[in-house]
Amino acid sequence: RLDLQTFRKVPWDNDVPFFLGDFDLDICPRNLLKKVKAESEKLGFKPFFGQEFEWFNFKETTENLNERDFNKPKFLSPGMFGYSLLRMSKNSAFFNEIYDLLAKFRVPIEGLHTETGPGVIEAAILYGDALESADRAVLFKSAVREIGHRHGIMPTFMAKISDKLPGCSGHIHQSLWDDKNNLFYDEKAKHGISPIMESYIAGLLHCLPHVLPLYAPTINSFKRLVEGAWAPTTITWGIDNRTTCIRALPISPKSTRIELRVVGSDANPYLAHAAALASGLYGIKNKLKLTVPMTQGNGYKDLRNGVLAKNLWEATQLMKNSTVAPELFGENFVKHFCDSRDWEWKQHQKAVTDWEFKRYFEIV
Repeated sequence: RLDLQTFRKVPWDNDVPFFLGDFDLDICPRNLLKKVKAESEKLGFKPFFGQEFEWFNFKETTENLNERDFNKPKFLSPGMFGYSLLRMSKNSAFFNEIYDLLAKFRVPIEGLHTETGPGVIEAAILYGDALESADRAVLFKSAVREIGHRHGIMPTFMAKISDKLPGCSGHIHQSLWDDKNNLFYDEKAKHGISPIMESYIAGLLHCLPHVLPLYAPTINSFKRLVEGAWAPTTITWGIDNRTTCIRALPISPKSTRIELRVVGSDANPYLAHAAALASGLYGIKNKLKLTVPMTQGNGYKDLRNGVLAKNLWEATQLMKNSTVAPELFGENFVKHFCDSRDWEWKQHQKAVTDWEFKRYFEIV
């Protein structure tokens, strides 16, 4: 079913009319988020979300890269230049089109800058209603690829392209509001964190092992979740702490929010948004207390509440055998999604990798 409220025109394709649509099925990602959002609103909470993306860009075409069997793609720019004006200026035509065309496409961008790594860019998409935020995130990824091809540039949203380079995140910022107020902020509370925000964080932490494949859905996702690379490995939270899964930002009545840092740039935004919102609401509905101690130092060393699963198979088995996941999403969705992740793992097991070839070719 077409959602007429999503009407847009594609500015880089002669303003062709564009709509998003839903399948009326339990397994439809957008439909799942709509159901979780409806539950939030029934409880009196308006969820506002905003997603960030990091991604690598290459001076390649689909044809060139396929001819070389995807070997040694050429980075858009060399070096490890985070926040470099020079690197942005060198490819300004591409970046200006991302800004300008996406604004016309109703995907407003708050910020765009280079991140650490060759050809890496980070974008912050303007926050909004949780469903609109996920729509923007999905359309952003698709649009960046299409615009890139017009400039002879191939973007990738893989979570980790090399063990020698940083991974790419898809952090999701979250808050709950009533008609006027940010319900996460309480000026009288410790650190400015309201009881609702505490229960929301507690829900995210409690549910994280049960829903991790929704944040990290591929074999490659877990290559990003390694110690010391600004991606979390432990089930932790802290105030403005970038080494934890959850970065609480109790800044002001308007901007207080949670940043969920476990999400990779390869995640499906509808599923990641749905998992985060459902987990936070679980904490509120069950009146969970934030008993997990705040991490004030290195989150990688804080093992008090456990660690994340090490790979997709381990994470999928936890979700498959969970009693929490069906409560959040329904049994049909959980079975279908976990079956798809099991299939992904089986395909991975059959593959002979470059690492194996180089390691064993001569020595066995």
